[in-house]
Amino acid sequence: MSIAILGIAGGSASGKTTVVNKILHALAGEPIALLDMDSYYRDLSHLSMEERQTFNFDHPDAIDNALLLDHIDQLRVGEGVEKPVYSFKEHTRMPGTVRVGAGRIIIVEGILALATTELRAKMDVKIFVEADDDIRFIRRLTRDVKERGRTIDAVVQQYLRTVRPMHLTFVEPSKRYADVIIPSSGPNDVAIGMVVSAIRHRLQEV
Repeated sequence: MSIAILGIAGGSASGKTTVVNKILHALAGEPIALLDMDSYYRDLSHLSMEERQTFNFDHPDAIDNALLLDHIDQLRVGEGVEKPVYSFKEHTRMPGTVRVGAGRIIIVEGILALATTELRAKMDVKIFVEADDDIRFIRRLTRDVKERGRTIDAVVQQYLRTVRPMHLTFVEPSKRYADVIIPSSGPNDVAIGMVVSAIRHRLQEV
């Protein structure tokens, strides 16, 4: 049975989740396993809250890539996995896991989804979601203050200290590996239709 592995990358607050939801809607009825890379941040429970708040979450080393790759391999052979639970308020993993069942389509979504060679090598379709920097910052500011309990000053400081530099160093350059670049600030139905067609073609392969 053919399995399609889809990677979706893009800057922080670029609209990746919206694109994922559109793809899920278009592929309704197909068994899909979704791995969001935010769940795979390394466990920082050994650090103080002050140390966690200054941690660089936008560097590839912040992700437990070994666990993520292992979970992709398990899903590929039809086994379910136990996905970690990560708290953005506590800046660390929480007790318990979330069961992700096997699917014919595996979606890996995160800012660094295309930034790691080993991860890219497993993907059949690679997508980069693009949005202007000012739009992304406004979205991130609104989200982090409303949903993650951050202050405006803390969001701005983190953006300048790590988010923007790491975006320029790792995220933006990974765009060159994308098969499809999808704009999130305008109509993108044609691009998403191309992606869905590519996935269906992959599933039909023997």
